[in-house]
Amino acid sequence: MTIEPVLSIRNASVHFKTHEGIVEAVKSASLDVLRGETLAIVGESGSGKSQLMMAVMGLLASNGSAQGSARLHGKELIGLKQSELNKIRGREIGMIFQEPMTSLDPLYRIDNQLMAPLRYHQNMNKKQARARALELLKLVHIRDPEQKLRAFPHELSGGQRQRVMIAMALANRPELLIADEPTTALDVTIQAEILKLLKELQNELGMGLVFITHDLNIVRQIADRVIVMQRGEIIENNSTAALFDAPQHPYTKRLLEAEPTGRKVPVATGAPVILEAKNVNVRFKMRNESWFGTSNCDLHAVNDVSLTLRQGQTIGIVGESGSGKSTLARAILRLVPSEGQIVFEGRDITHLSRKQLQPLRREIQVVLQDPFGSLSPRLTAGQIVTEGLLVHEPSISSAERDRRAIEAFREVSLDPATRNRYPHEFSGGQRQRIAIARALILHPKLIVLDEPTSALDREVQKQIVDLLRDLQQKYNLSYLFISHDLVVVRALSDHIMVMKDGRVVEEGPTEQLFTNPVEPYTQRLLTAALGEDLYRKMKRASG
Repeated sequence: MTIEPVLSIRNASVHFKTHEGIVEAVKSASLDVLRGETLAIVGESGSGKSQLMMAVMGLLASNGSAQGSARLHGKELIGLKQSELNKIRGREIGMIFQEPMTSLDPLYRIDNQLMAPLRYHQNMNKKQARARALELLKLVHIRDPEQKLRAFPHELSGGQRQRVMIAMALANRPELLIADEPTTALDVTIQAEILKLLKELQNELGMGLVFITHDLNIVRQIADRVIVMQRGEIIENNSTAALFDAPQHPYTKRLLEAEPTGRKVPVATGAPVILEAKNVNVRFKMRNESWFGTSNCDLHAVNDVSLTLRQGQTIGIVGESGSGKSTLARAILRLVPSEGQIVFEGRDITHLSRKQLQPLRREIQVVLQDPFGSLSPRLTAGQIVTEGLLVHEPSISSAERDRRAIEAFREVSLDPATRNRYPHEFSGGQRQRIAIARALILHPKLIVLDEPTSALDREVQKQIVDLLRDLQQKYNLSYLFISHDLVVVRALSDHIMVMKDGRVVEEGPTEQLFTNPVEPYTQRLLTAALGEDLYRKMKRASG
C-alpha cells in the first residue's frame, strides 16, 4: 500500500536577484516527507537546504522567487496567497528557525509571543493561552518557566531563546515540523533532551519532521532518511543506515570524514599576560510575578569568576545554556555592569568611561553567536566588514577600505566578489564568516568568540578552526572561546573553564580536563558531547 506523503516537492527551484545577476540557490529539487518520518537535509553552508524549506513556507526574501511544486496533503503551497499561507503556517506547518534572536520580537515578553499563535489559530482566551504557554515552556525544559514567561528575549540565553522557538513551533501540534538547525544554540546535554523530546512528540502526534542540520551526529541519532545537498542540488537520498555505512557520492564521504582535528600550538613560556579578570560578579534585577503580586529579586549570573589570559593563548569557556559564560564575556568587554576588576595589557579598564574605552575597542573585538542579528540588513557585506575602519581609521580612502575588505574576505574563505551582497543573501555559515572578517580587519590583540562555529557545517567548522589557529600564530592573537561544542573547544584551546550556575566548577589544561575530569558535571558534558562509548574509550586510553 502506497503511503501518501505529508509534503511532496517536485522540481522546486529558488532564485535570487543580486547585483551580480541571478543566483540559483536551489536547482530542481524533489523529495517526499511521510507521516511520522524524520527526513534530515544536510550539506555545507550555502547548499540551499534552508532556502528550499523557506520556499515551501513562502518566506523567501523579497528578491527571491520559487518555481516548481510543493504540496501539503495535495494542496499547492508555492504561489499560494499570503492570506492562505498564514492559515497554514503555525497551524499545519511549524518551523523552528536557525536564529532565535531575530525570530523573536524584542518588544514583547515571551508569554505574549507564545500566546499569539494559540489565540490566532485556536481562538483561546488569554487565560487559556497563558496556561498553554506555561505548559509549553515546561515541555522544552526551561527552568523557572513562570519567571521566563515574563522575560524579554534579550534576558534569555541563546539556548533558552531557541527552546522558546521550539515551544512556539509545537504550540498548535502541526502535521509537519521544519526544524532549521534547532539545536545549534544548545549545549550538548540540553541538545540530547530536545532531540528526545522532538522524537517523543513526533511519535505522539504522528507528524512529519524535516530536520536541517550540519551535525551528522544528530542525523545518525534522529533521522530515518537523509538527503544531501551541494550547490543547490540533491546529490544523495538514502536511508540513514545506508548513507552512513556506504555513502555513494564523494561529497557525502567528505562530509562524513569532516571533523575539527589537531591541537593548537602551545602558548610560549613566559608569554605576557594580556587580560586579567579578578573576582568578577554580574547581577541582574529580575521581576517575579505570581498570584501573590510582583516582587524583585537578584539573578547572580556570574559569581566570583577570575581568569588570566596570555598573549597567543586560547581559553575555552564551556557550560550549559544560562551558565553565565556569555555574560562573563560581556562583562569583560564592558558591555554589562559588573563588580570586580578587569585589567587589559596592565591597564585597569573596570571604571573607564565609554569615551575612554573607545580606542581600546580596536584591540578587543568580538564575534557574536547570532550573526544575522549582529549584521545590519541595510549594509552590504563589504560595508559591514569595514565598519570598524570608519571609526578607527576615518582618514583612509574608500578604495583602501575596499582593498582591505577584499583581503578580509579571502582570509575567511569568502569570495570577495560577494561583498556587494546583503546579509539575507548569504547562508547562516557565510554570515558568521562575515562577522569573523569584521573582527579580523582591525588586527586586534584579543578576540572574544561567542559560539563562532555554531552555525557552520562540520567541513566549514574544520576550515574555520584551522583559520583561527593560523591567524592566532600569524598575529599572536589571544582568544576567549565560548562554545558548547567540546570537539571544537578541544581543537582550539590551551585551557578550559567549565561554568555552571555562574560559577567556575572546574578548569585546567585542555587535555587534562578531557582525559581526567574531576567534577561529575564535567563528566556529564563530555559524555553527552562525545557519546558514552567514545568517552569511555578516551578514558581507557588515558590510563
